[in-house]
Amino acid sequence: MLKYFWLFFFSSLFYISFSHAQTLNRYLGDESVLYAETKQVNQFFRRFNCEEALDGSRYYRGDSLYHDPQMREKYLEVLFDEQNTSISASMKKKFIRQVNNNQKPQYLDFHGGDWFAEVSTDFNYKGKSTPVTLFLELEEAPVGSKWVFTNVYFQPFSEIFEAESNEDQGPPFIHPLSHELDFMNLIKVFRNNNIEKYAQKDYQPDYLTLFLYELKKNNLKFIQVNKVKFHFFQIDGWYFELDDFTRSGYNRGWLISQMTEIPRGKKDLLLKFIYHQ
Repeated sequence: MLKYFWLFFFSSLFYISFSHAQTLNRYLGDESVLYAETKQVNQFFRRFNCEEALDGSRYYRGDSLYHDPQMREKYLEVLFDEQNTSISASMKKKFIRQVNNNQKPQYLDFHGGDWFAEVSTDFNYKGKSTPVTLFLELEEAPVGSKWVFTNVYFQPFSEIFEAESNEDQGPPFIHPLSHELDFMNLIKVFRNNNIEKYAQKDYQPDYLTLFLYELKKNNLKFIQVNKVKFHFFQIDGWYFELDDFTRSGYNRGWLISQMTEIPRGKKDLLLKFIYHQ
């Protein structure tokens, strides 16, 4: 399913290679390798907004290069994963032109919402190491902010709730006159393995509650974090992912790894895909 989704979004794109070495050498000289890596997520925010000098020192409001369009364009050009063939040069140019527009520039806001973390982990479940995907968002607290769990994807839960009813018999239902029989037909209802089919039509299983329940019952035990990435919806009409790349060369650190334009009203569809719903 993941494969076909990205093919749908990126089928019209083409690959144009781009040399980070030449670009960064032009801007940074011999120290380009040291300065090229975006080592922290906070640094990605600052570079995206042009709130950091090439040597890593901060720009502050009132500094001559703070949010400077020319300097910002240089930063934006090198914040993409250049090994991803689905992000074309034309798409990057369109994105950069929008966020760096002199009349209405757009910036990332760490506390602005519309971005969240996806954390791939391993837990011990029933004596077996099992992958669990956790989703976290920043929530404002009385002092500062904090990361909180907002969703979870756990394959064993999905397998239980995605079982289909027997279509030949039609969807299960509780007869509208069941109350006249003191709901005696509930005996049959609770023998049905697809018990969730009897819930209200907009019912969605709450995997996070189930996950916390299993933790409190000591049926799940944390092992390790394997990977972290971030999903961004802050830029009008766009979605992008942020991943950490550990490799040699200039193009490494926290970089935009996936990107697509989002048609109006399609954000919820993409969120459902991310959450495996």
